[in-house]
Amino acid sequence: MKSSLVVGIDVSKRFLDVALGADDPQPFRVPNTPEGIQQLLTRLQEQEIALVVMEATGGWERRVLRTLLQAGVPAARVSPGRVRHFAKSMGQLAKTDALDARILALFGASIRPQPTQLPSPERQRLDALVSRRAQLIEMRTAEHNRLETVEDEDIRQGLVEHISWLDKQIKQVETEIRTLIASVPELQEAQRIMLSVPGVGEVTASVLLAKMPELGRVNRKEIAALAGLAPFNRDSGSKKGRRFIQGGRGDVRSVLYMAALSAIRFNPVLKAFFQRLKAKGKPFKVAITAVMRKLLTFLNAMIASGKTWNPSPNP
Repeated sequence: MKSSLVVGIDVSKRFLDVALGADDPQPFRVPNTPEGIQQLLTRLQEQEIALVVMEATGGWERRVLRTLLQAGVPAARVSPGRVRHFAKSMGQLAKTDALDARILALFGASIRPQPTQLPSPERQRLDALVSRRAQLIEMRTAEHNRLETVEDEDIRQGLVEHISWLDKQIKQVETEIRTLIASVPELQEAQRIMLSVPGVGEVTASVLLAKMPELGRVNRKEIAALAGLAPFNRDSGSKKGRRFIQGGRGDVRSVLYMAALSAIRFNPVLKAFFQRLKAKGKPFKVAITAVMRKLLTFLNAMIASGKTWNPSPNP
């Protein structure tokens, strides 16, 4: 029994490569299927696991992560960028599935990321619906772009019909999102608080509810970092480099960007904040990113306190 054992899992579409510790001489492989994941779980339950670490891989990691968490195995999903930088810092430039599994185990043992919290079934459903809405809108945009250049009338008619079908699907998904949020008091209350902020609409609120379950549960620095809106320093000696943002959740930043554009027109507090930054000579991109960050921290503080928008909030 190894109470300090940290396991690394390299996830791909077809396989899971598993290292039982950074020094595992022979990582094993199972299929990334329900049956393979069950085999993995059986092997892990023979050990006393401190943590299982895997990268976010576009969704291929969701099933194994959910299975482990439901079985009570502590598991963390981490950013691939962080792990790659860690590997380079260790001088590990080669890349194979087995090596990646060992590096993940070493990363977990060294950094000790916090285990991922399993969302409620309602939040998982909301996440799926919000993701589906985004996919449908992307498809509709692509079809609209094709419609602008197509000359064949039959193809044009097919595009028009497909766009009409997509419109109906989007409306249906949006109805399901509203119904789900209204059926869960916690989600309904958080949405009510967010919608009280000028500049925040239903789409922004639903995406944040689905993609940022940490809202109201972490501090302002942590919520900004999770969204990829925390500025990083680039200073060395007397040189002061430009601050920059990196990583985080792109879908969250996308909706916050649109909300910030609205807020600098209709939200007196954020409009004044934006204008002060512009008056200091800040480029538009820097100023609007600062508005996005401030808006997110406002929402985080408001949900934590259960209070709606105040024209002069002091989160």
